[in-house]
Amino acid sequence: MTAARRPEGYDPYAFEPFAVTVDLAVLTVRDEQLQVLLVRRGQEPHRGRWALPGGFVLPRESAGQAARRELAEETGLSGGTVAGLHLEQLATYSDPDRDPRMRVVSVAYTALVPDLPEPRGGGDAAHAQWLPYGSHGPLAFDHDTILADARRRVGAKLEYTCLATAFCPPEFTLGELRQVYETVWGVELDRPNFRRKVLTTPGFVQAVAGPPRLTGGRGKPAALYRAGGATALHPPLLRPDRPEGPTT
Repeated sequence: MTAARRPEGYDPYAFEPFAVTVDLAVLTVRDEQLQVLLVRRGQEPHRGRWALPGGFVLPRESAGQAARRELAEETGLSGGTVAGLHLEQLATYSDPDRDPRMRVVSVAYTALVPDLPEPRGGGDAAHAQWLPYGSHGPLAFDHDTILADARRRVGAKLEYTCLATAFCPPEFTLGELRQVYETVWGVELDRPNFRRKVLTTPGFVQAVAGPPRLTGGRGKPAALYRAGGATALHPPLLRPDRPEGPTT
């Protein structure tokens, strides 16, 4: 696509320039924990601190293109893997002092992925790693706020969309799907009631033909399912009341 011609008489220097970046809150369920993909910054500012993957948007790319490029570059995930992820725009963060280098506006995205191998850092990241949510200490820039916003968004969307299947492998058991809800919401769900709700919701999951899968627990092998064709849950799968106590 060719660049648009600048209107006659327009002064592009009339306003102070600023940079645009993307930041990515990438979440998964590993070892029965909600985990986040973080990079250890290899350059100033905030050298040595954990941060969300991300970087500057190049002059001839969209924010979405930059998000997928940065995710591949800073984590070592393959382009094919990145292209298949659930990646959605979260919010824009524009506090004038959020970055000490210059005025930087960030378009944040959240990505939901099944359990993946350990990544490797790249770009200005010295190291990339999956870490349990909340175990990493204060993040660089305003990334604590972005990460908290991402978790709230995901937790809310699990109630009325089929988003939970994005955390699962292509074929999964209902126990694995339930684990996603319990991990993200931080609650324990009634197994028979969860099973009934999932299987009676049109288009939520689809049974997979073939032998069931042996699980690590006791009992008979579990049947396998894949994501169905629905995108919204009717009726919604509402989150139970959160138990008393501290929250993350």
